[in-house]
Amino acid sequence: MRRTRTGRRPALLGVVVLAMTGLVGCGQDAPEAVADSQAAQVSPAAEPTTEPAPTQTPSPTPTPTPAAVDPCALVTAEEAAHLAGTPLNPAQRVRDTCTYTGPVTGPTAQVEVYLGDGAKKILDIDRQLGHELKPLPGVGDEAYAEDGAAFFQKSGLWVSIRLVRLNDPAENRKPLEEAARTAASRV
Repeated sequence: MRRTRTGRRPALLGVVVLAMTGLVGCGQDAPEAVADSQAAQVSPAAEPTTEPAPTQTPSPTPTPTPAAVDPCALVTAEEAAHLAGTPLNPAQRVRDTCTYTGPVTGPTAQVEVYLGDGAKKILDIDRQLGHELKPLPGVGDEAYAEDGAAFFQKSGLWVSIRLVRLNDPAENRKPLEEAARTAASRV
């Protein structure tokens, strides 16, 4: 080892040995520890570098997921009762669904809200069965209605609103479309 002008050995050796001992004990390889300790040293004559901060690109709007959306908030209890034409029991949420049922004393009525893959699957099955699906313009990114149900997709999330009533399905068409428009505005 060389001696400096003051006759002392550089303190670097002691720092490197201590760093290697400590880091090797922590599971880091000795060559990495030496490289880390050498990189950490700053020469007093070295001038600081000023590099521009990396620019950040804006992140895209996240796609809503069924877990992030409450199906019972898309169609409220009051809206479900209006849609069903009768008072309904409180909402029952199970995973990505929300169901409002009519009281056992009648009349028969139920409103169901499905999110995500379940909603898309219902639409796909109805298509396979040959149900008449009519486009719903102005609702989400893509929307359809049929007797007793409305489907829409907004920002990649599919939603299905189904209505069970013992009446003429034509009476339900407009209220279902309104419910779909309102729900789509909440996604």
